[in-house]
Amino acid sequence: MANLRAIRKRISSVKSTQQITRAMKMVSAAKLRRAQDGINAARPYARRMREVVQAVAARAGEDAHPLLAAREGKRLALLVVTSDRGLAGSFNAGLTRAVYRFLNEHRGEYEEITLFVVGRKGRDFFRRREIPIRKEYLGVLGSLSRHHAETVATDLVGGFLAGEFDEVQIAFNEFRSAISQVVRFEKMFPIALEKAEGEADGAGIDYLYEPGRKEILASLLPKYVETQIFRVLLESVAGEHGARMTAMDSATNNSVDMIARLTLQMNRARQATITTELTEIVSGAEALKG
Repeated sequence: MANLRAIRKRISSVKSTQQITRAMKMVSAAKLRRAQDGINAARPYARRMREVVQAVAARAGEDAHPLLAAREGKRLALLVVTSDRGLAGSFNAGLTRAVYRFLNEHRGEYEEITLFVVGRKGRDFFRRREIPIRKEYLGVLGSLSRHHAETVATDLVGGFLAGEFDEVQIAFNEFRSAISQVVRFEKMFPIALEKAEGEADGAGIDYLYEPGRKEILASLLPKYVETQIFRVLLESVAGEHGARMTAMDSATNNSVDMIARLTLQMNRARQATITTELTEIVSGAEALKG
């Protein structure tokens, strides 16, 4: 009977866990739909803004703005975008392992690598390994707004303009679908100067600028950086909800299988108990007859 009570208690515990995972899956599914709408709206705008900035910057040249100037120094600032919460499968673990591998493989290439970390999971990962973090941003993805992107952009641009680092990259999970997120490393600035389409053969079209190229770039480039960071944060939000929904769906299905196995085990144990009791009764009756 003690064994039966233990099995029943375990079945009850698994059912309680199943209710939690099913509820978390439904919540993540609802949040994922909103996050998908946000990233689907942000991607075309960010892509078109990148094209415009690169076209204007290619004609203006590196001297038009400090964010366009390539530097010989090898000091890297790396922004790592993780989540504040767990229970999202390999969403955070895959990214942090990729960043840790990047740090080890490129340690000789860069004189210094400065980390900026979004999310508690990334902060805790690097703290446990005693890797210095320049600045951490907590509670961002739970209530994301343009203000958060502006804050991060201000810190990165300010450090770059002050000469504290010579290159800025971002490591994040790019959202592909609810079951697929891909770790990406993107160079944010200095912004690559790419020739506009048709310019290579001398057919490029230039524009008249008012008040001027440098003034326009001085206003446009900080907004460009902010927009790209906001897009990356939206990618991470959608990826987190997709990964959590998938993980909770898998956990719910596993709990169903576990309950079925435990129920079978309980029935077998109960049948064995009944059989033992019947055997004892029959043996007692036979003994009384004798």
